[in-house]
Amino acid sequence: MAGRGRAPKRVVGLLLAGLTGLAGLTGLVGCGGSAGTDAASAGVRQVLDRRAAAVRDGDEEAFVATAPPGSDATSERAGARTEFRNRRAVPLTEWSYRVTGFHRSGARATADAELRYRIAGYDRAPVVTARTLSLTRAEGRWYVSADRPAADASRQLWEQGAVVALHGEHSLVLGVGQSRGTLRGYAGLADRAVPAVRQAWHGKWPGRIVVLVPKSLEGMAELLGAPASGYRGIAAVTTGEAGGSGKAPADRIIVNPDAYGVLGSFGRQVVLTHETTHVATRASTSAATPLWLSEGYADWVGYLGTGRTAAQAAPELTRAVLDGRVPDALPEDGDFGFGGDAGKLARAYESGWLACLMIAERWGEARLGEFYRTVGAHETRAGAVEAGLREVLDTSPEEFTELWREYLRERLVGGGSRDVGSG
Repeated sequence: MAGRGRAPKRVVGLLLAGLTGLAGLTGLVGCGGSAGTDAASAGVRQVLDRRAAAVRDGDEEAFVATAPPGSDATSERAGARTEFRNRRAVPLTEWSYRVTGFHRSGARATADAELRYRIAGYDRAPVVTARTLSLTRAEGRWYVSADRPAADASRQLWEQGAVVALHGEHSLVLGVGQSRGTLRGYAGLADRAVPAVRQAWHGKWPGRIVVLVPKSLEGMAELLGAPASGYRGIAAVTTGEAGGSGKAPADRIIVNPDAYGVLGSFGRQVVLTHETTHVATRASTSAATPLWLSEGYADWVGYLGTGRTAAQAAPELTRAVLDGRVPDALPEDGDFGFGGDAGKLARAYESGWLACLMIAERWGEARLGEFYRTVGAHETRAGAVEAGLREVLDTSPEEFTELWREYLRERLVGGGSRDVGSG
């Protein structure tokens, strides 16, 4: 959808999905009894340790040396060199493997592993992703012939091509298949978004963002580990871990260049500010937070100071209200799904935004932030919004819904040229 581009954050964190239950070294199969198996697994760990050290040290030749030797393996060493160079611009401060499974058949083997890495200055804890490594034994040593995502894991940006890195004042933009000028434009948008979010959101957050710009929609889908059809027309999404452990790695804002490219400068800035808001509020966002609140709050920040009227920013909902179809209730999480009716999705976002705008105008911006944090701090979804409404806004769900429905009529039909606030 033009001018929008946000994913339900209940599906974010795909880069980390499914990894928390991995056990230690399992599935060992050897040809020479337990001693042979132990020696083989130890040899695999050694080559992965050398490979990781080469990445951390920026030593291309040491990295290439972990690929199989010999003239018949030229393509594997060439592939290792390309892999190293694709990743070279990424400022990594940590890179390590933890073997979780080993399956051997003679001189060939497959290892399952957790890859852990951090981007310097941005990740407070390692990003963790599952990998499957193909190994070959030659001259008494193990070598890595292929290193790819596990079946249920997403690809990394550098697996799509050579990464170009561009540092902004508050951002790191990493792109593949994009010019430096294009990436510089993203950095400018990101660097304007961060101060805007800081002004609106007073919770603690690092104030830095990482933006990934793949070559295409298909590249975006690979980074999310999801079908491209689900993100067609979505300009950007944010991945990350909700819940506020304080140990979660920095979120990634992943851009769909196909959809983002058709937006004007206004739409691009709103989208980046919206996504940056998700990064800032992550520690206060939990399973108790409904999507109407998390998406509505991000839109509220995104539209602050833009001079747009409510009707201009919520065209789908305005049409519905003018037709007499005022929603009976705030949208459910399911209304934010990408695969269905685009108009319904737009109305869901617009409904959440206007609920947050109403809170800011009626109770004040500080109360809106307090309400967000109170809902997110609730242990369960059940009762979370009710508790926030009662404790922060001194109202009930029924009264709040009626106030919101009346606010839609007043703002979208009778609001005239009144803009959405200056922040």
